[in-house]
Amino acid sequence: MDFQRDFTEPGGAAFAPRPSVKFVQNVVVPFFREKGIKAAEIVSDYRQPRPGDKRDICRPGERGFESGIPDDVRLAEVWIKSQNSPAWTRENAGNPDKSPGPPYPDPQGFTDWLKHTIGVPAETGMVVLSGLTLDRCVLCTAQELTFRGYNVGILREATDPASGDPSEKEWLLTHPPVLYWARAVSWSRIIEVGEGVR
Repeated sequence: MDFQRDFTEPGGAAFAPRPSVKFVQNVVVPFFREKGIKAAEIVSDYRQPRPGDKRDICRPGERGFESGIPDDVRLAEVWIKSQNSPAWTRENAGNPDKSPGPPYPDPQGFTDWLKHTIGVPAETGMVVLSGLTLDRCVLCTAQELTFRGYNVGILREATDPASGDPSEKEWLLTHPPVLYWARAVSWSRIIEVGEGVR
C-alpha cells in the first residue's frame, strides 16, 4: 500500500529514501510478472479535509497519486483509503474531477473488497503485506486484516518506516505493536514456498 509516487519518488510530498522501493521495483515486480501474480493494491487519497493530518498529498489526477506498481502486475480493482486505516474511505475517492468528502469508516466496503480480491480468511493462506509505511499504514492494515481473521505477514524487504531508517524497521518488525498483528516474512521464505504464492 501507498506505493504511490508521492511516497516513492524524489520530490514526492512524502518521499524519504527507502530501500524497499528498489526491492519492490527490481525483485518483486519482475517475479510477479514472470509468475503471472497480481498484487491487490491499496492506495491513498489524502486530499484535505483530513482530520488529524494537515498534509494535502496523493491527489488524484496528479503524479503523486499514481502507483509505482505497473498495471500488468496489479489487480485493476484497487481500494482507495483516506486515512492510515484502510477501512476509512471518502466520497469521490480517487476522482480528480470532484471534491472529496471527509473521511468516513466503511468497514463493510473494505471487507467486501478483501473477499473479492484475496478471498475469505478460511480459504486464504497468509496475506503478505508490503508497502509504505510500516509504522503507519502497513501496521493499520495488518490490524484490520487480523480483526477479520486473516493470517498476516509483512514482507521484510518490501516495507520501510516513514523515516526510511533500516534500524527502526528492524526494531518495529521484532517488537509490539507490529508483533501483535503480523510477523515478518523474508523474501527467501516466499521463494521457498513459491508454489503457494498467488
